[in-house]
Amino acid sequence: MSILVNSQTRVLVQGITGEFGGRHARLSLAYGTQIVAGVTPGKGGQTFDGQVPIFDTVAEAVRETGATASAVFVPPAFAADAILEGVDAGLDLVVCITEGIPVNDMVKVKAALAGRKTRLIGPNCPGIVTPGEGPDSHGGCRIGIAPGYIHRKGHIGVVSRSGTLTYEAVWQLTCRGVGQSTCVGIGGDPVNGSSHLDIIQLFNDDPDTHGIIMIGEIGGAAEEEAAAWIRRHCKKPVAGFIAGATAPPGRRMGHAGAIVSGGKGTAAAKIEAFKAAGIAVAPTPSEMADTLLRLM
Repeated sequence: MSILVNSQTRVLVQGITGEFGGRHARLSLAYGTQIVAGVTPGKGGQTFDGQVPIFDTVAEAVRETGATASAVFVPPAFAADAILEGVDAGLDLVVCITEGIPVNDMVKVKAALAGRKTRLIGPNCPGIVTPGEGPDSHGGCRIGIAPGYIHRKGHIGVVSRSGTLTYEAVWQLTCRGVGQSTCVGIGGDPVNGSSHLDIIQLFNDDPDTHGIIMIGEIGGAAEEEAAAWIRRHCKKPVAGFIAGATAPPGRRMGHAGAIVSGGKGTAAAKIEAFKAAGIAVAPTPSEMADTLLRLM
């Protein structure tokens, strides 16, 4: 099994005619993902690479193709509206890759998501991959920008705020012959759609996920909240890593959400919360996979 997406997930790409969106749509198609539609206002009736129909609206694309998930490759000024278009069309999942969306826009999106069925991953994230059964794990589902070839089908769930550290953990596992159930990059912005805890709960309920790697970084309290839940409820081994331990006090590092304020959100506090929850903490990024495998 897997969480959120699998080989049967029907995906549409918002912004498929842009250079970035088009490039990653092609990579997802090559991976075996069912890209069934593209959406670019004003270009409805055309096709992408002669095989994927393009529609003017998400609602039309959903109605005509049965798409249930979306990848958003739309410029920052329009990305919030693109997310909300997916919500209004009743999509199960929206994965927003766009970086630099104004925080105020995302606050409005977060409010609009309340009580709706759509789950948002991102923004400013690498997306989600469920590896498949084929050669190099092709034939699964890749939504976003993660390199498909590093994945291998298996039983470890990966969730991370950092895109590059997601790839690092996945590649370490694959090099050790250990596959992944699903890998989720939740993004590093201060206001995002899905938290560590949201994804950890899904992995905990997935019978095919046998262990979890959780990667966090300085800023916010999401990692501590997930650790508190893991301490009380999680039935599976969890290894973790916190990036930013050497960041100067008060300095924002990398992601918009990676800023320490008021003495909260420090690497030390997060690591302590992990240890208190029984999460095995990797001392360096290069030891994430081995830390989990020793725990298992």
